[in-house]
Amino acid sequence: MRREESMHSHITHWKDNFEMTRLPEFSLIIFSFLLHFVWEFWQAPTYAGMAEMNHWDGIKLCTSATFGDVGFALTAFWITSAAARTRQWFRRPAAWQTVLFLGIGIALTVGFEYYYTGVSLRWTYSELMPLVPPFQTGLSPLLQWIFIPLAVLWFMRRQTPESA
Repeated sequence: MRREESMHSHITHWKDNFEMTRLPEFSLIIFSFLLHFVWEFWQAPTYAGMAEMNHWDGIKLCTSATFGDVGFALTAFWITSAAARTRQWFRRPAAWQTVLFLGIGIALTVGFEYYYTGVSLRWTYSELMPLVPPFQTGLSPLLQWIFIPLAVLWFMRRQTPESA
């Protein structure tokens, strides 16, 4: 009897952990990470020093930036979910929900880019980066926060089970 109970406990524990993959946030994190990670490498030449950087240091920097992007995506998702009063809004989003989701990501991007390029000087743009007024934000991170979140929402609608 005891062995059967132990086996049942392990199966239940595994099943409970598997259920996490059904949450919308799980799909958001996975798709955001994969898409932003690729974008971070594509835009690397538009940041000063990235093209000359040691390969491993570039990977670490792009990975770190990608984790920040995932954090922005989660923040935008949760704020939009609170405003929509459901975490399922992405299934058939109203225009205002999509605009809010994108707007939060863009606002966070503008704020962080301004801080890191203009205040702390943690990074600078190369001559390849077009700048967008009024804060001289790089065009690439702005486009990133339009195209990637729209693609993430598209993937989420197709991947996340209805019962999540």
